[in-house]
Order: sequence, then C-alpha cells, then structure tokens
Amino acid sequence: MNASEPGLPMAVPAEGLPARVRIHEVGARDGLQNEKATVPTEVKAEFIRRLAGTGLTTIEATSFVHPTWVPQLADAEELYPAVADLPVSLPVLVPNARGLDRALTLGARRVAVFASATESFAKANLNRTVDEALAMFEPVVSRAKAQDVHVRGYLSMCFGDPWEGAVPLPQVVKVCRALLDMGCDELSLGDTIGVATPGHVTALLTALAEAGVPVSALGVHFHDTYGQALSNTLAALQQGVTTVDASAGGLGGCPYAKSATGNLATEDLVWMLRGLGIDTGVDLGRLVATSVWMAAHLGRPSPSRTVRALSHQEQ
Repeated sequence: MNASEPGLPMAVPAEGLPARVRIHEVGARDGLQNEKATVPTEVKAEFIRRLAGTGLTTIEATSFVHPTWVPQLADAEELYPAVADLPVSLPVLVPNARGLDRALTLGARRVAVFASATESFAKANLNRTVDEALAMFEPVVSRAKAQDVHVRGYLSMCFGDPWEGAVPLPQVVKVCRALLDMGCDELSLGDTIGVATPGHVTALLTALAEAGVPVSALGVHFHDTYGQALSNTLAALQQGVTTVDASAGGLGGCPYAKSATGNLATEDLVWMLRGLGIDTGVDLGRLVATSVWMAAHLGRPSPSRTVRALSHQEQ
C-alpha cells in the first residue's frame, strides 16, 4: 500500500487560514458506537493505539453511558485502562453524574457532555427538554471543573433537525452561551444530519462571535450526508476555527437521528489540510493503514475516498 502519491497533494496555502489544526479524532467512540455488531474490547484498544501512532493528539476513547442505550460501548471500564497510558488526550463522554463518577474513578482528565440545540432531539436523545438537559449537565460540569478536568460540550442539531427543520441561529447561540457559562472549556458544533452549507457555517460562527463566544473555544463536527463536510470545514477555518472533529475511515453516524450518515473522514480532512499547507502532525500513510485494518475487522471497505485512493481499494 502506498503511503501517499509522490509530491501530492501540492501544498498551496490560502490566505486567512490557520497554520495548524488540531484534529479531534472520534472514530473509536462516535464511529464504533454505531456499529451493528459489537467490536471486541481488544480490537478497540488496538485501534486507539494505532491512531495514537499516527500523530493524532486527541482521540475520543469511549462513552460512560448506560449499556442499555449504547451496548457497543458497554466495555468502557475495561477499555479505558487498556489505553490510559498512551501519551495523548483521551476524552470520554459522560451523560450524567453517574457517568462522570465512572470516568473519574478510572482517572479520566477530559470529559464531554452532549447537549442539543433543539427540543425534538433533546427528547429523542436525552428524554428531556433542552433546559432540563442543561440543568442535568450543570452539576456534572461543575464537579468536573472542581477537579480540574477539561470539559467539552457537544451541541447537536446546530444546522438542522430531522423533526423541526431549520434551526434559528439565536436558538443555537443561546445553548452555546449556556454551556460556556456553566464552565465548558470548549464546544463542538454538530451538524448531526449533515445539512449545513458553507454560508450557514459562516453565519453561525459570526453570530457566536457577536454573542461573545470566542472562536478559540469552538470546534466543528460535520457529517457528510450531502457531501458538504469538507466545504463546511473550510468555511469554519476561514472564520478562525482550529479544532475539527473527524473519524478515521469515515466511521460513524448518530443512532438517534436516522438520516445521519458518516462523519467527516479524518483522511479526507488531512489530505485537504496538507494541500492547504496546514499542519496537523498526522502521518497520512499510517492513518490510512489503520483505517484499512479496522475496515477488515468490520468486514467492509472504508467509505473514505482518500483511504480508497491511497490503498488502491475498489472504488
């Protein structure tokens, strides 16, 4: 397997873009939680180890949710200790106080809560209203911060909702502001069903800036349902965003939003950033090899165009 094509892509920097982007890798959590078959713990651990070997510095490891809701991640207590010695950040999802307790017991230093910009998705995902969910997260975030634990706030349905349709910008800004005010260190703006377009991304980021939300606290999480994830990412970079969520091999979707398809593939993102002369610290050849390895375990080829091109898999 070729690690890359010789001299390609040619690096041609564009004005107004960051020099470096931090990739928040979500394949091991957001990707594998959507698999129909449960992936063995030792395979998950090896996947995370291989991802760490590519130069990725932030790898979301697992989720401390009740196994009834996400059975694919029921092994969090076994998995986290198996990778905790890696020299990378290993955030974990904690839906409530019980999840935080489980994570802290194992020594987790980076956690994430999962909110919604819309009432419909809050009900489907958390069985609560938006305000009730925020009230549930507040003591979780407060306790985490009291122990000097880094907290990320995921915000779903920022650009559209399968039940409600278009989501007004002020509605998204309000929930973002609430998450920051309760103590979240960073926010991830989720295009859960992949309906965003670049102008919409620019408008939301502008509205957030006008509301006093620093762009340094923002990451973006795009799904590729309509093939817009890379163009939306570029629009976000033009607004100063330097944290981008992506999933090795394009794994993942959302179990509570049936129209959601895979996340932005990390390899596709790295290829674009390399072509723009933006540093990620990621070895693309190793990353492709890791996704090919995981695809073999899952019994299907990777949906990532870059993985297929560089590994010469059937298109």
